[in-house]
Amino acid sequence: MTPAGRLQAAIELLGAIEADRRPADAVANEFLRTRRFIGGGDRRDIGETVWSVLRARRRLGWWLERIGAEPTPRLMVLALMVLGGVTVHRAASEFGASRFAPPALDEAERRALEKLDTHTLDHPDMPDGVRLEMPDFVVPLLRARFGEKLAAECAALMVPAPLDLRVNLLKATREAAIGALAKVKLKAEPTKLSPWGLRLAARQNVTVAAPFRDGFVEIQDEGSQLVALLADAQPGMRVADYCAGAGGKTLALAMTMQNKGHIIACDVSAPRLDGAIKRLRRAGVHNAERHLLAPGDKWAKRQERKFDVVLVDAPCTGTGTWRRNPDARLRLTETDLAELTAKQAAILDEAQRLVKPGGALIYATCSMLAPENEDQVAAFLRRHPGFRVTKLGDAFPAHLRGDYLRLSPARDGTDGFFACRLERAA
Repeated sequence: MTPAGRLQAAIELLGAIEADRRPADAVANEFLRTRRFIGGGDRRDIGETVWSVLRARRRLGWWLERIGAEPTPRLMVLALMVLGGVTVHRAASEFGASRFAPPALDEAERRALEKLDTHTLDHPDMPDGVRLEMPDFVVPLLRARFGEKLAAECAALMVPAPLDLRVNLLKATREAAIGALAKVKLKAEPTKLSPWGLRLAARQNVTVAAPFRDGFVEIQDEGSQLVALLADAQPGMRVADYCAGAGGKTLALAMTMQNKGHIIACDVSAPRLDGAIKRLRRAGVHNAERHLLAPGDKWAKRQERKFDVVLVDAPCTGTGTWRRNPDARLRLTETDLAELTAKQAAILDEAQRLVKPGGALIYATCSMLAPENEDQVAAFLRRHPGFRVTKLGDAFPAHLRGDYLRLSPARDGTDGFFACRLERAA
């Protein structure tokens, strides 16, 4: 594709995302799947343009509203170009330049660009929510968490996330995985926090490489790996991954169990659980089974107090993953937060039934908001005084040790995560 053709495709994809309630990556995958003529390099360029707009969406919208222009996909792309330092003439020349280019600018669009000329993306008059690219109601919640470091953490949420891998110790050592990746020209370095993690220098298509196809590595953020480390699932244990989804943490738990013992991956979604089958086989996991949680299910009652470890990676706002999913911050509402905290409490109340005396309940979210994390744990302990929080041990770096595992992009280079280990009295 020509540069102008990629620009037009990016504008079309932005329009599709704006018109669809699904996550942007799902819309993008469908958009690109139906346009097989778009090659791999073109896809990366198109995605970079689209995701750059999504990361700056509130600021771009603020500017367009300020100059009285409609925030169309075309104008958002153009505004990003001009506010990023591209001249008005250069930006306009990309439109109408060839057969596959976006149509030429109309007079209203040209006037809008002229009003933006000489300005930059940020402006001192912007409200905090706009400047920090998040819903207004989230700002005080994150300010309570980060204080004077809020701006740095929000800046880290606005840049693309690295690509992290977890070495599958059932099939390879860390050193062997690094070597296997190097043979296919993928340079990986050990992560600083996870003992199983690798980080690639740039985002690359790992899934077509032999080390991934052979089950040597799995794609998993370093922070997510540390949740599995906190679970400390050992060989011979009975373990439940209560919100397993497609099985990412199930794979990590099976690895620490050395394929010995029994792990049950539970979820309310059959398609998500079905998606775990291929991953489990590729990783060589054979001590795991799946269980679909359904209304009226008697399984939990039959399994009461039979598990050594129960992991609840709860559904949450996902504020810690905004650098991967910038569109999610545009959809989040206070109602969503209230509904999610109620759901988290209900899930914890159900999952705790499975924990045997002396066993552990691991609660984790990819959120950085106290109502979903510390407040949720405090409320759980009031309802279930037979549990207590245990501190993170020597497996974690000194700056992370305490009652809770708290990870953030600026400080730790990971997604934002929260986790804690709750043990039931023996």
